[in-house]
Amino acid sequence: MSEIFHPPSGFVWPEGTRFAASLTFDVDAESGALAFDSTFHRRMSLMTHQSYGPTVAVPKLLAMLEHHGIPATFFVPGYTADLYPDMVKQIADAGHEIAHHGWMHEKTTSLTDEQEAEMLDRGLESLDRVGVRPVGYRAPWWEYNYRTTDLLLDRGFAYDSSLLDGDVPYRFTSGEGADRDLVEIPVDWALDDWEQFAFYPEWTGSGLIESPRKALQMWSDEASVAAAAGNCFVLTNHPFISGRPTRLSALSQLVDHLESLDGVWFATLQQIAEHSANTLSDIKIHRRIPDPGAQPGQSGDGHPLGHLHDNL
Repeated sequence: MSEIFHPPSGFVWPEGTRFAASLTFDVDAESGALAFDSTFHRRMSLMTHQSYGPTVAVPKLLAMLEHHGIPATFFVPGYTADLYPDMVKQIADAGHEIAHHGWMHEKTTSLTDEQEAEMLDRGLESLDRVGVRPVGYRAPWWEYNYRTTDLLLDRGFAYDSSLLDGDVPYRFTSGEGADRDLVEIPVDWALDDWEQFAFYPEWTGSGLIESPRKALQMWSDEASVAAAAGNCFVLTNHPFISGRPTRLSALSQLVDHLESLDGVWFATLQQIAEHSANTLSDIKIHRRIPDPGAQPGQSGDGHPLGHLHDNL
């Protein structure tokens, strides 16, 4: 395998390591469902399904991380921080990173500039109330807008982890002539537990809940290739999903596999971003794709869901 995969040109991990591995947890809790439909607050069973994350799963996940002696990054919506301030403090006291994940897990593609700015500020205010000033951001649903970069830079963020166009971190900025930049730590839907396990009637999922053994095999294969290629392995989990017993066991087995790979660097995304900012010199600008115009089968404004794209 090592003869086929090679580290990206110019990217070097800390001395003594060959690739990075970061476990990240999006603590959506109730916010993920309420952002979809605010009337879901009336559905007691659904709310308990979501509250399992902060009340039951997070303590177990912290114990698992302590058992392995590895750090993690927890992305916490402001609404979650407001509902569960003691949980946020517990995560911080355990030495893990806490990062920004919106306020109510908003659908950012339907927000105006002003609304997205308000979302960021409300999330910051909620985290500030529990003593956290995050440097990292992950857009809810990984829906990052072209305007988001400047909004983050205006608020002192150092990195994002929402985009899907790389195997290793890179620096990027909003346009030509910009004198400031962010680090991007890319993600991948194949490394997200939502696609494997998420289901709740009349809200999300197809009804198919995969076996943890399948996810473990898939993620282990991804980790092995990341190690051979010198890539950045970023796993995205949700406590209300992967904190369930058999999935938590599979997650611990995945860490066992990562530990067996030569040259692994377990790190928070903040640590990876700091390393990247200090070692990378190239700065990327994302090319904005022009509107191709209306296509057959699409609405008249050129988008299948045009009303969602008016404010991009």
